[in-house]
Order: sequence, then C-alpha cells, then structure tokens
Amino acid sequence: MVRISGLASGMDIDQMVKDLMKVERMPLDKLKQKQQTLEWQRDDYRSLNTLFFNFRQTLTNMKLTPAYRARSTVSTNDQLLTATASSAAAMSSYSISKVKQLATAATKVNTGKISSGTEKVDINQSIMSQAGKLSGLTWEQGVVESKSISVSEDGTELKFPLDGANLKDINNMNIKVDGKTYKLVTDPNAVLADNEVRVSVSDTGTDGVLTFKSLKKGSNVKIDYVADKKIEKTTISDQATGFQLSHGAIVTDSNFSIVINNKTFKLDGNGTDLIEVDASGNPASSLKLGTLDKETGKVTFSDAYKEELKKEAEEKRAAENLGEKDAVSFDVSTTYQQNYTSFKVATSTSQYPNGVEENFFVQGNDSLSKVMTNVNNSNVGVSLFYDSFSDKMTLTRTETGNFSGDETVQEISTSGNFIDNVLKFGGAAETGGTNAKFNINGLDTERTSNTFEMNGVTFTLKKTFDTAESVSIKNDSDKVFDNIKAFVDEYNKLIDTVSKKTSEERYRDYGPLTDEQREQLSDKQQEMWEEKAKSGLLRGDTMLSGALSQMRMSMYQPVDNANVASAFKQLAAIGIKTTANYLEGGKLEINEAALKKAIEDDPTSVENLFRGTGETSSSKGIVQRLYDDVSTTIDKLNERAGKAYSTNQQFTIGKNLDDVAKKITSFTERLKQIEDRYYRQFSAMETAIQKSNNQMNYLLQQFSSGQ
Repeated sequence: MVRISGLASGMDIDQMVKDLMKVERMPLDKLKQKQQTLEWQRDDYRSLNTLFFNFRQTLTNMKLTPAYRARSTVSTNDQLLTATASSAAAMSSYSISKVKQLATAATKVNTGKISSGTEKVDINQSIMSQAGKLSGLTWEQGVVESKSISVSEDGTELKFPLDGANLKDINNMNIKVDGKTYKLVTDPNAVLADNEVRVSVSDTGTDGVLTFKSLKKGSNVKIDYVADKKIEKTTISDQATGFQLSHGAIVTDSNFSIVINNKTFKLDGNGTDLIEVDASGNPASSLKLGTLDKETGKVTFSDAYKEELKKEAEEKRAAENLGEKDAVSFDVSTTYQQNYTSFKVATSTSQYPNGVEENFFVQGNDSLSKVMTNVNNSNVGVSLFYDSFSDKMTLTRTETGNFSGDETVQEISTSGNFIDNVLKFGGAAETGGTNAKFNINGLDTERTSNTFEMNGVTFTLKKTFDTAESVSIKNDSDKVFDNIKAFVDEYNKLIDTVSKKTSEERYRDYGPLTDEQREQLSDKQQEMWEEKAKSGLLRGDTMLSGALSQMRMSMYQPVDNANVASAFKQLAAIGIKTTANYLEGGKLEINEAALKKAIEDDPTSVENLFRGTGETSSSKGIVQRLYDDVSTTIDKLNERAGKAYSTNQQFTIGKNLDDVAKKITSFTERLKQIEDRYYRQFSAMETAIQKSNNQMNYLLQQFSSGQ
C-alpha cells in the first residue's frame, strides 16, 4: 500500500497514526503482559517442584534402614583386631582368640637368574632380540591367532574361520566366554559341564568348531589358537613403498612367499632379501622385491621394484582404459609362519575353587614385559614380577588363602619350557597359600582372607595372638542423630521457601513492562521494576498452602504402629517440636539431648516412628506419610505447570499460554488492518486537499491572466 505522508496538508501523518495506534494497541499490551505473568508463574511453580522433588529424595533415603541402624564397633586391641559393621549387623559382641596364623598368598620364587650372561635381559625389548641373554629358549613354528565372535543366537555350537590354515595343536588353545575361561575337552563322547568346551574341525576343514553345553545369544567368545601358517591377503597401490604383516617374528625358511601381480617372491640365502622365483622356487629374474624385517614383519620395496610397480600400473591402466589419475591397486598374498612358544599356569581362586588353567602364547616379537602383563591380566589370578636387581622373578597369587582345601598341595603350578626352563620356575618351591586360623566365640574356624565378613560385621586380623580379644557392636547414636537432623533441616528449608512464596507481597501496580515502557527505563530500573512485578505471583496459592497443611498434619498425627512404643508415638516425644514463632509456617526445632536419649533408649521405636509401614495413614511412619504427601504435590504441580520437557498442551498454564498466544496473533493482524485503514483515510484526505489546491491554483492563474 502506498502511504502519502502530509505532502499536501503539511501534517505529520506518521506521528498521528502512531499516536492513534497507541490507544488501539493497549489491549495487545495487556495480552502480552498476561502472557509474561503466566510464564513467570509457571517458572515459580517449577522451581518449587524441584524443591519438593529434592525433598522426596531425602525421604527416600530416610525410608531405608541404614539411616537408623548406623553401627559403631569397639575393639579391645586395634593393633591386633579391627572391625566395621553394616546396618545389618546385630548389636552384639564377638570374642576372637587363638589366631594361630594369618592368611597368606601363595608365592613362587624362581630358582635362579634368568639372564645367561653378565648383561641382564631388557624386559621392554622383544624376546627375539634378547635370545642371546636367555638360556634354553626354543621356538615353535606356526601363527598365533586370536578371534572374538559375538554369538548371534542361543545354541551349543560355534564355528570360527581358519582362513585357509589348519589348527596346529587342538589341545593348546584359550577359550573364554564373556571373560570366563573354559576348560578344553577332547573326548568326543564326554558330557560337557557348564565351564567346558569341546574343540574340533569342520568336515570341510575350513572352520574350527567349538561345542558348549549351552551358549547364550549376545555372549562374546574369544579364541586364542595356533594355526600351522598364515595366508594374509592385502592390497597395495602403485605408489606403495612396502606393506606391514599383521605378525612379527617371521620364520625365514622356504615356506615364506609373497605373490604380487602373478609374480612370486621368496627369501634368498641371507634371509632378508626377497627375489622373484619360478614355480620350482628357483630365481626367475634379477628383480628384487625388497627386504623383510623378520622381527617386525615389515616388507620394504626396493627402488627397482617401485619402478616395476609403476610400469605394471601403466599397463593395467592401458588394458582397462583408465585415466592417469585413476587409482590402481594390486592384490598381495603372503604365506608365512612365525616363531612362538607357550606355557601354562594353573591355580585355585575364589572364582575357580576347583582350579583354573590358562595357556599363554609368546610370540617372538613380544617383550617379557608384555608376557607379564598378559599373565597378570588373566583369570588365573597370579602376578608375575621381575626384579632387575636380583634378575629373578616371582609368581604370586593375587588372593590370600588356600582354595584347594589341602595346604600340602601347591596352589600354583606351571608347565612349558618357556616358564619352567627359560624363566626358571621349574622345581621352584612354594611358600604361603595358607588360611587364617582362629577361634571366634568358642568355635575354631578358618578364612581365606584376613579380612572377612560375618553377620554384617567385617573383621580384619592384623597379627597372630593367643589372648581373647573382643569386638562390640553398638548403635551409632551420633550418626543416627545426624541423619534425623539433616532430614529436619531439609524439611525446614522446604517449609520456609514455600511459606515465603505463598505470603510474598503482591505489587499490583507493577505489571510486566511493555516495549514502550522499557525504552523509557534504564537497565537497573527495569531490573527493580521486574523484581516487584514477579513478586507475589503465588501469594495465597491454595494448592501450595494445602500441601503445607497436609505435611504438618502428617508430622503431628500420632503413629499407631505396634513397633512403636507408646512413649514414642509422636515427634514431640523424642524432642522434635514446632517452633514457637507461628509466622515460620510450622518449622521444626530439635532438643538434641532428648532426641539422643530416645535413640539410645529405644532405637527400634525411633526407627519405626519415621519409617514404619502400615495399611492406613495412622499406622504409617512419618517419613512414609510425607513421601505420599510430597508425591501428590509433585503430581499436582506437574499438572499445573508441567516439566521442562512438557508441551503446553500437557499442563494447565501451558494451555492458557497457547490460548493467549492465539489471541496475540489474531489481535496483531487486526492492528495491522486498523493501521492500514488510518493510512487510507489520511491518504484520501491528502488526495482531496491536493485536488483542492490544484483547483485553487488554476483559478488564481485564470484571474491573473484576465487582468
């Protein structure tokens, strides 16, 4: 619409329309103020709802027994015996005497230094590189493989691919299901136990087959095994300078071969250079592929072969009509073995009292440090340790005690050349592996640990002794008092906040600021204005005042429960009363001496006064009643003000906000129409005045020309 602004009349039409629209816009400002007030109310309700929710968390804790059954322990000699007690412990006394021996962990110290010469082994370097420092070290040839398979469905059988190889030693495997070690069974007719697995090979020979008693969907099965060889396939680009094999400690014999682009390469006599050979294994050309680092498994191309690779790439591009920038790749197939060895460690643990055995594979490029880590992280429950000063090693079980049931039987056993001969644990004597032996309340008994639990009390034996020492279990009155005081403090905090909010002064002359009012006030003035405008929005709120009244009633009503003595049926009886100042809205105060005396005299009644259960409100404990009251209030607040993630249609204030928003939209459209109407009217006036002025000018011109 074209607006004409006072060209003919000389009046400021824009200002006149603006002044007229101020009056028209007043209902819209009231709608926006109402919208802002509703939003402030919603936020106030939600803020209080958060307080109620937090208080309900406190009530949840006070519904549990530990809040009232805190226990303290007193030992006649803390140097010999200590104890801690849980809320489940009965208030009683224990007598412990004749502590003949403490529980110890089984330990084996190897029989001598592991380094064969004056220079000690570097445990962080590969064992292959340290071979000259380790006497008796021998290797087997194969490839150590590891596969993890997620079970897709319930069953008993699981296959794992052998990748063109054969299982070298079907009895020398590690199989774990969800981290638990399984025992290998070879008898095809044996009935499998829960922790046993049978290993075989499929009819086609392409898969290993594991048979369990049962296998659950979603379980993770980890399989460590040795294959007779590795056929590793990869691809390289025409710009490649070499490639990396997935294993190290490569065996450099005639079985090693690399096939690239139909050309076969083998190691020459020095065991590192790779040359092209024919079908009979004889040198086929002078082309040298490059070198092999047998320790790391890295293949590095020679300059001559890099040029050859580029030439073959150009030929492939020409044959396949590829552009110069198109990538060209070549398939690589490497067949090899690696040097490895293995050993076994077996022991009994609390998890495996009948014994657990694990096989450990050692690859030539592993370090001794890695071997120790593998042992220490296993299910066997032992710690393998090397002392660089003495150049000796120890095997120590991570748990104390004897789980085999016979202290004459060694707890740790080893087998395998590497651990028995190279690390010198063969024939090593074992010490420790004993249970703690003592007498408790006249009964001779044993424990595998010096710290043990009995009837909710955890004892710790520190030394051997013959005297009779005692541990007394008492109610920790101070702790129970602190728990009840914390509860009362939280209750008072809630009462205080809600009471202040419902009695807050309402400044009705201070409504939400309009846009025009904001323009006339400074930031500080706006802040002070809004502080008064927000005040008292929940003043006299019946829902909140009703919630406080109900909570006070729940607090004061006697608890008619058989587990509460007649002298302790009300809070006042244990020293908790309402403050004398009625303006505080029913806040509580504690007579510390009276409350502590009640806790000492009858802790059971005090507990049930708070958390006692019952079918009726009168039989329920105070905390149980308050929990119900607070939950009801939270539901009402949610219904009125919603939660942070609620949509407006899910709570009352939200629906009102949507209704106001629709009215604002509708009224805004109406104001636009009114403003357009004013401008049309003023434009018509301007046009009429302009036309009159034109006629006047014409007549004046005629009169002037007539003279």
